[in-house]
Amino acid sequence: MRIIAGSARGRRIFSVSKNLPVKPISDRIKQSLFDIIRPRVPAAIMLDLFAGTGSVSLEALSRGAQKTVMVDREPACIKNIHRNLAHLGFEDRAKVLKGDILRPLDWLLPYSDNEGYDIIFMGPPYRDQNNKMLAFSEPALKNVAQAKLLAPGGIVILQTHKSEAFSIPDEFEMYRQEKYGDTLVHFFRYKTNKG
Repeated sequence: MRIIAGSARGRRIFSVSKNLPVKPISDRIKQSLFDIIRPRVPAAIMLDLFAGTGSVSLEALSRGAQKTVMVDREPACIKNIHRNLAHLGFEDRAKVLKGDILRPLDWLLPYSDNEGYDIIFMGPPYRDQNNKMLAFSEPALKNVAQAKLLAPGGIVILQTHKSEAFSIPDEFEMYRQEKYGDTLVHFFRYKTNKG
């Protein structure tokens, strides 16, 4: 894995053990995602839930994001993200936190200076170590909405397996969806009558 564009373009990103249920975003999907959100990235405050290797946040930092907050519950992922931040020189613009995204997320708002996040990316794992399908998207979206983590005018990006069904919280509307093989990437914002 490498950084695609920006100040760290071409630099390597370290991955985690293949024994962990972490499937980093493909370069193809990451390139397409950043083509779509490019105008939003410079100076953005970003939240990366189920951060894994930190690939999406690291790309955002390379492209000029002001700050990223990365959350994962796996200690090996946390350690690897710190290694990548040090390797790329982004430590002063990132916060890495251990936490369970499936529990209430109110504690994350202060890390955005209590203003909310401009971009929230979620790439929950599709399967566990036993290849059993997981369904983390719906509870994660619900927790983000309940904690009011999204800034006015911000967007939530959710990467899912094409077969995972979920309902959208009342606060949000989906305004775009992209398909890449078995992967869907959904884009949400506040409903227009709610800010």
